[in-house]
Amino acid sequence: MRKVSSFALLVALYASLVGRVAYADDAAPRDPTPRTAVISAFQPEWVALQGRLKDRKDQVINGTTFATGKIEGKPVVIFLSGISMVNASMTTQLSLDHFNIERIVVSGIAGGADPNLLIGDVAVPEQWSEYLESVFAREENGQYLLPSYAEKTLANFHMMFPQPVQIAKGNGEVEKRTWFPVDAQLLAIARKAAQQTTLKKCTADQKCLTHQPKIVVGGNGVSGMAFVDNKIFRQYARSTFHAEVLDMESAAVVHVAYANRTPVIVFRSLSDLAGGGAGANEMGTFFQLASDNSATTVAAFLKALP
Repeated sequence: MRKVSSFALLVALYASLVGRVAYADDAAPRDPTPRTAVISAFQPEWVALQGRLKDRKDQVINGTTFATGKIEGKPVVIFLSGISMVNASMTTQLSLDHFNIERIVVSGIAGGADPNLLIGDVAVPEQWSEYLESVFAREENGQYLLPSYAEKTLANFHMMFPQPVQIAKGNGEVEKRTWFPVDAQLLAIARKAAQQTTLKKCTADQKCLTHQPKIVVGGNGVSGMAFVDNKIFRQYARSTFHAEVLDMESAAVVHVAYANRTPVIVFRSLSDLAGGGAGANEMGTFFQLASDNSATTVAAFLKALP
């Protein structure tokens, strides 16, 4: 048996105690103030929101920085979830566990699926679906064969057959959902705020859009673990889900909000056309403009809250 110095034992004991204290502290609510959680996934979206935050105080929980303060006079906690459905789910639940969250707001960018929406526009969908909740079917003799338990309520994209999300409800019960709704009252506030909001059309280096961006409230959004830059899949998402936008987080946040019975709304500004543009993907040029337009719309929405 190897000898361990007294100093090493003390260091180990201290580390153990610190870990336990941090864990115990993390297990308790940290902030009793009723707040709106404002979530972004991508760094430029987070930067756009931070510039609007007053009286900022930071707390780090499980590696995520939660910044509390006020935007437009309303108490908020803003944080960066990180890109992906898993990150969005994890950090959304973390905020609900540690803060007194009255409502959840998503602010960010997306790819456009609706041909009537253009770069810089802000979409505020009324419901969200998880398009990669799917069965990837086997192919035999030129036909796709689904397992007996799989559903075929939506059109497939080659081998991909979308399925409803199955939610465990306890006592062995399972709820199946294809769509997760956002809060109707928050949508009404967003519609009112949209009428008084002007969006940017030019980037900081004066690359300007030929149109004036607009805010569209209503319709559908879809999310999945994929960055979509494919014209054919964009058309599929539009025709099958009647989607306005595609992203990688929103449906996960709305799913978590639904499970926690917490009002939620999503604001997504188009940074690109998800493969529908004439040239290369537009995100590299317009991600900050889109981030700013989303943050502007969220700020107007927060200001309009009762």
